[in-house]
Amino acid sequence: MSDASRSLSLAAWLSRLEAAHPVGIDLGLERVAEVARRMGLLDAPLAGRVITVAGTNGKGSTVAMLEALALTHGMTTAAYTSPHLLRYNERLRLEGVEADDATLIDGFEAVEAARLDGEPVSLTYFEVGTLGALHAIARRAPDLAILEVGLGGRLDAVNVIDPDVAVVTTVAQDHAAFLGNDLEGIGREKAGILRAGRPAVLGSESLPDSVRTVAEELGAPVYALGEAFRREGDGEGWRFWGQTPSQGLTLVDLPDPGLPLDNAATALQALVLAEVPLASAACRRALTEVQLPGRMQWVGQWCLDVGHNPHAADYLAGRLSARPCAGRTIALVGMLADKDADGVIEALSSVVDAWVPVGLDGERARGADELAERLVARGAEVWHRAASPGLGAAWLTPRLAAEDRVLVCGSFFTVGAVLAAWRSRAQTDQVDTSFEGAT
Repeated sequence: MSDASRSLSLAAWLSRLEAAHPVGIDLGLERVAEVARRMGLLDAPLAGRVITVAGTNGKGSTVAMLEALALTHGMTTAAYTSPHLLRYNERLRLEGVEADDATLIDGFEAVEAARLDGEPVSLTYFEVGTLGALHAIARRAPDLAILEVGLGGRLDAVNVIDPDVAVVTTVAQDHAAFLGNDLEGIGREKAGILRAGRPAVLGSESLPDSVRTVAEELGAPVYALGEAFRREGDGEGWRFWGQTPSQGLTLVDLPDPGLPLDNAATALQALVLAEVPLASAACRRALTEVQLPGRMQWVGQWCLDVGHNPHAADYLAGRLSARPCAGRTIALVGMLADKDADGVIEALSSVVDAWVPVGLDGERARGADELAERLVARGAEVWHRAASPGLGAAWLTPRLAAEDRVLVCGSFFTVGAVLAAWRSRAQTDQVDTSFEGAT
């Protein structure tokens, strides 16, 4: 590694990584496994226990609840997630705190040195980030490492590490260019994180048969929602029934975390199988305090959610229906070109009165005009179209009545851009961007 590389800032490293590989997504484990081997990441366990989480929706909330629950039980933790909303540092949390620049840079330097140690290996932005995070986690050797799959499962860089417990939250159509449109095939890809003889936690009652088939072929014990574990009730006071390898476990009078309760139950079951002795008081505290920006995050009359496929939009519609408002519901929506915009629009139409489509930047961008055309074709009321989420939010803000509410959705980029725009104007416009919790 050159002296120039050692002096790079985090921003410079990220710019360099974005330009280093010919394509942004290049599924496969051969290259990343070779560099992981050179880094020594495969020589010893990454942490006391490793839980890997895959799925189309619900990964982020499951990871957040796993982390919160582990912390309240006194465990040392590391959590790796993607993508981020505002800062790259969000992707790696150590003891519940975002990694600092120095930790991330140290990881990038370690990856760079290893990939050049012998025949050079080309890595994507995500692959370098994943290996850098694994380097930081291995140096900490926490009690529990929680790893979120970026895309798919079987060929995702995270899958270079063998988990002690594997979780599949949901399976739906998304990333069709890489995973296809066949749910059974997508299920097999997600199930690629399962390991022989190690527990597989299935966090949905409507997973394709292929997920369980892969588990059975591997001899991985299956703990499925609605079978080995379940939850009863909605909102405050719900109950969890779980299963250890030898006996049952019941937790009652649990608080509503403001996140999907199926995912909360899944997190509890995964921790049980990771041999964490759950205490009722600690579980209640964790579920009360857990926060996940960008998932049903309320900032005043604005609700921000990164949901970007029909399955996620159905969940959003249900949550909004359960929380009626006296005014209008306006959706500020921006989506990437490879997402099912028509499906998302259809899922939200029953709870949205008017729309503000916005454009996104980048190689997968979709313009506001295209979204507007799809909305108009469905008979939807389009109030305004804007070139960016920030401009859309700025146009909409002074036109809202006190009883109105806004749903910001369609992409991590949409939510992140609105949050960034608010942050940049917070001092001059006195915008309150405090996190009010997911409700």
